[in-house]
Amino acid sequence: MNLRLSTEILTLHTRHPFIIARGGNSEYRTLMVKITDHDGVEGWGEAAATKFYGETLETVQASMPVYAPLLGDDPFQLEAIEARLIAALPGNAAARGAISAALHDLVGKRLGVPLWKYWGLDRAKAPRSTFTIGIDTPEMIRKKVLEAAEYPILKVKLGSNDDMTILRTMREATDRELRVDANCGWTPAHAIAMLPVLKEFGVTVLEQPVVPEDLDGLAQIKRAAQIPIIADESCVTSGDIPKLVGRVDGINIKLAKCGSLREALRMIAIARAHGLMVMVGCMIESSLGISAAAHFTPLVDIVDLDGAALLRDDPFVGASIPAGQVTLPEAPGLGVARR
Repeated sequence: MNLRLSTEILTLHTRHPFIIARGGNSEYRTLMVKITDHDGVEGWGEAAATKFYGETLETVQASMPVYAPLLGDDPFQLEAIEARLIAALPGNAAARGAISAALHDLVGKRLGVPLWKYWGLDRAKAPRSTFTIGIDTPEMIRKKVLEAAEYPILKVKLGSNDDMTILRTMREATDRELRVDANCGWTPAHAIAMLPVLKEFGVTVLEQPVVPEDLDGLAQIKRAAQIPIIADESCVTSGDIPKLVGRVDGINIKLAKCGSLREALRMIAIARAHGLMVMVGCMIESSLGISAAAHFTPLVDIVDLDGAALLRDDPFVGASIPAGQVTLPEAPGLGVARR
């Protein structure tokens, strides 16, 4: 009997409107994917689609009837299932990532072990996660920084006309470590001009300063920078890594970009082979989606898994980041339960 696939729409709300250089919102809809085996054991995953990568909730929903008949009857055939999904309908990374997470959750539950243990990892080696402060007014930034008092590392979104005001407000509000994500909002020349400013404000990491296709611009910035330059939108899957070698210091992996947990592990291995740092990031998603990525955090250098921590109505309990510390569940699979 084939594995059964079903879905459920999740409506999530952030505590504050979450704004980046490309815009923002306070309500997000994701799709929960459930895969059930012949014994009635369920595996769960979450698809957090984003238009920037060509997906919406509706496209994710539309892909599921295509993917469902391809699951077969054995959840342990992870490589074969992934290959069938890509062959039938390429792209749709968030949709495939949710299926991958659900299959891994099911495998872990069948074996009775959490995913990090199935992979042979030491959960104590996970780095601390950042907590993100989105673009906002000085008053709201100060409020957000105060609310985020438990987190020792803050990531601030830049790429607007108010970058200097935001940086100044952040530094006046806290002496904690600051990292910056410009979300493709700068030109190479502007990014290079901002480097002394970032140094002045004690910024330790700069993520994706320019548009994804400007790899030469990334290289110019890296040559001028004294802090790590991390490629996010410029690095979608493992196939993007070789052309980034020498142009950046590291890559940011997101399941909604790369399409599966197996691809995430491949990206880590390839990045390490090229001497690159590895970061794991997320979209605005619940603890279900965050937990899937959290299980491989012992393998990375930088963690930015605050998507669920930004919510006021997270429907799940799973991996978490209290005081920034990634905390992985002992329960089997992803270790996620409904609240």
